[in-house]
Amino acid sequence: MSLPCIAGARRFEAHAHRPFFMASEQVGWIRERDVALLTHWPDVFEIDAAAVRLSARFDTDADRRSAALAAVIGALAGQGAIIGWRDETYAIRNAFDAAPLAYIERAAARFFGTMTYAVHLNGIVKYADRAPQLWIARRSETKATDPGMLDNVVAGGIAWGLSIEETIVKECWEEAGIEADLARKAERGRTVHVLQSLPEGTQAEQIFVYDLPMPEDFAPRNQDGEVGEHRLARVDEVARWVEEGRLTVDASLATLDCMLRHRWIDEDACAGIEALFAAPLVVR
Repeated sequence: MSLPCIAGARRFEAHAHRPFFMASEQVGWIRERDVALLTHWPDVFEIDAAAVRLSARFDTDADRRSAALAAVIGALAGQGAIIGWRDETYAIRNAFDAAPLAYIERAAARFFGTMTYAVHLNGIVKYADRAPQLWIARRSETKATDPGMLDNVVAGGIAWGLSIEETIVKECWEEAGIEADLARKAERGRTVHVLQSLPEGTQAEQIFVYDLPMPEDFAPRNQDGEVGEHRLARVDEVARWVEEGRLTVDASLATLDCMLRHRWIDEDACAGIEALFAAPLVVR
């Protein structure tokens, strides 16, 4: 039987969504029930039974597309259709290194189902005389998504203008008080591809997984109020929390990647996870 996080990472029904196109490229998925909201902007969107397209008249550059979308996003947020406003800019791009087609408020990414990118760090403490342990965070109860759930020691979305390494350094300090010199020692794991339906829309995300070796005498200290607590736990404890669904889907997958690479758990316990290390193939 598949773990809840593995099944959840691909819990997506294409027939309940309409592809969203921009500059002849599919960039997202919009729920059928949300398509009706966009009909109020016929000058911005071209809508038919097959897809939603940003009007070709904005195809001159990313700034024009961004301005058109910004007006819509602001109105939708005012109506409560887009929640969790972050004042953070995300780029619409299907590959991390691709040139942005447009820029949007982070909170709107799931409404439009556009690709987002995140880093997740497994904080590992290794000992000479006993088994390694993992630092686990508990998300603040005030977080817009997954409040109070367990998470990796450091995790965060990658805003436009920041590299992966810059995001790691930034998030390490904000979430765990980890200085840049230690943060830069993070070791690359694999990339997890998530496509799941959520209450606020569609999460289409690439999660860059890293392992961070941490000193025995270091204890994380949150700086930005987004983490309720940190706890140091045995590998078997964390594996049980993953099985019980106490970690977020994203954190569970990042943790399983770490455990598999270090051979702390058996591959049979993670049936189906290999498919998540490749982009999903979706047919509507």
